[in-house]
Amino acid sequence: MDDCINILVVDDHPLFRQGVVSSLEMDPGLKVVAETDSGEEALALARKLLPDVILLDINMPGWSGIDTAERIATACPATVIVMLTGSEDKDKLLAALKVGARAYVLKGVSAKELARVVRSAVEGEVYVSPSIAAEMLVSLTQGKAPDPLQELTEREREILALIGTGLTNREIGERVFLSEKTIKHYVTNILQKLQVRSRVEAALLASSHGLAGRK
Repeated sequence: MDDCINILVVDDHPLFRQGVVSSLEMDPGLKVVAETDSGEEALALARKLLPDVILLDINMPGWSGIDTAERIATACPATVIVMLTGSEDKDKLLAALKVGARAYVLKGVSAKELARVVRSAVEGEVYVSPSIAAEMLVSLTQGKAPDPLQELTEREREILALIGTGLTNREIGERVFLSEKTIKHYVTNILQKLQVRSRVEAALLASSHGLAGRK
């Protein structure tokens, strides 16, 4: 059929690969045009057959799935790459999406769901298996940078607030009854903790956190 989606299946485990092929061929709208166990051959077949979709495992001998995906995305930009893998490694997921994969599906998915993902990927949608997507969301949320001011002591916060008002080190020293040299030392520590390069950046950070002008 002209509207049939042609698929290349790439996995180095014969039993799993055959199972995927059989499940896909149960759908009359999907057609497996070739299968292979290596990335090198996958690239050659992709160039020759120009399939609509490539189902690709990440962990393979020789070229990894990431390497293979990158090469195929460059050589056959119209071919949609779907990673079908047992790896829940978030770094590998991000790497796969970065090199051009449009979907990341964990092995164990039902035949019906896999067919749905293949169709949605062909239509331009991006898909990530819900379990790993949820885990990534939690990681990203937990991984948000904490308030940089949390690293500062109360005295450093006080001095940062005064930096935010535009006072010099000498003026700050007079305000808090410390020497100019001591204030300079505090300022150096503050810049390092906030990971900023200048008093101006520190002042802007103080202002954004409502510290500027505090007494």
